[in-house]
Amino acid sequence: MRNSVVLMVLMTMLLSACGSSSRVSVHKKHKVTIVEPKPIKLPSVGQYKHVRSLERKEKGLNKHTFSYIKKYAPLAVLEMHEYKIPASITLAQGILESGNGRSQLASKSNNHFGIKCHKGWKGQRVYHDDDAKGECFRKYTYVATSYKDHSKFLSTRRRYAGLFKLRKTDYKGWARGLKKAGYATDRKYPKKLIKIIEDYKLYEFDKFSKKDLKRGKKEAKRVVIKNTTTETKTATSPKDYTVKKGDTLYSIAKKFNTTVTLLKEINKLETNIISIGQKIIVKSP
Repeated sequence: MRNSVVLMVLMTMLLSACGSSSRVSVHKKHKVTIVEPKPIKLPSVGQYKHVRSLERKEKGLNKHTFSYIKKYAPLAVLEMHEYKIPASITLAQGILESGNGRSQLASKSNNHFGIKCHKGWKGQRVYHDDDAKGECFRKYTYVATSYKDHSKFLSTRRRYAGLFKLRKTDYKGWARGLKKAGYATDRKYPKKLIKIIEDYKLYEFDKFSKKDLKRGKKEAKRVVIKNTTTETKTATSPKDYTVKKGDTLYSIAKKFNTTVTLLKEINKLETNIISIGQKIIVKSP
């Protein structure tokens, strides 16, 4: 009888152990439907001269930050002219969020802005501990895709809409506005961005005009994110398009093989906000 009781206790402990091991979370595989064509080489925005000047005049600045500026300033300027986000803000956020491109998330997943998966993300994923354990972050093939996603993230969410009413040169307003809108939980986030911008004079890139970018720029051919389910475009696309539910300027631009910048110019739009039923000219006369 005593042996039977001991045996039952051992079996109970074994079953309990098996049950606890089954609670380990397993991330389900998902279908990746986003591909990333290789970005084209962008023209210089004077970043090498800018860094050389800082190296001569300002001592004690981070050499890794210099490398980051030289590598990604053209991308930040290009995004600025397409989405109206100051290049200084984009660069400062990239520097801060990615640790000059050297963080694990940036170096292994090309995610320079800590953008999480969020609902509807159909690209590659990677899991890291952040505000909670094992959170889902977007993984990119190219850093350029990360920059594009950062621009889309800010320009398509209502909570950031007020930022686009600020002047392009108002980097302090943008820094404070990002924190107020809930982009970061760190109370010192605005001060950190402003310090980076002022230490490295990133505001100089906000002055880089659209005209300057035309040298060798082929923005119309630059496709950073392409959904594999997108229909093939034809040369006989209509000149007008009626906005449907779920449409954005970005999705319309890709559908008709054009750019957000060109759509805004043709339609004389000051922001990226469009409404259902609105007529959009998608082809220049």
